[in-house]
Amino acid sequence: MEKTIILGLGNLLYGDEGFGVRLAQHLYAHWDFPPGVSVVDGGTQGQTLLTFVEEADSLLVLDAVDFGLEPGELTLREEVPAYVTAQKVGPHQNSFSEVLGLAALRGTQPRRCALLGVQPAAMTLGAHCSPEVERILPEAVNQALGLLRHWGIEAVRRPEPRHLSAPVLAEL
Repeated sequence: MEKTIILGLGNLLYGDEGFGVRLAQHLYAHWDFPPGVSVVDGGTQGQTLLTFVEEADSLLVLDAVDFGLEPGELTLREEVPAYVTAQKVGPHQNSFSEVLGLAALRGTQPRRCALLGVQPAAMTLGAHCSPEVERILPEAVNQALGLLRHWGIEAVRRPEPRHLSAPVLAEL
């Protein structure tokens, strides 16, 4: 069975930096995915995410990324550039681009990889997402589900939201 991983990245304690995790949590809470699809809260785990990357046939990365766009603007890239990296919060945090680079060196990168990113407006310790980023969450959900449909994955809206509970939010 083909394995698809939806991987939310970021730090919830730094405002818009938590966008990827918030979006992953929202998808997990409100949608059911077919077998073989996992929704993962990758947080800022760095190289420990290599396991998820290497087991994925298809990988959808959700993150706050500085592409020099307008604050709150979404971008969907079906090829994840090797140079893409979120702002590091501390000197021990690895960038996700290092994880992708290591998978490429090992020949274990996913067959398909896409990035749904938002241009952060504010990354302040202790802050919630900025109004610009909060406003685009519905569009981010639509874009993520649209890409998954393009990959042949149909999600079904849940009648009631599910509770959030672990770093691996879903192994469906």
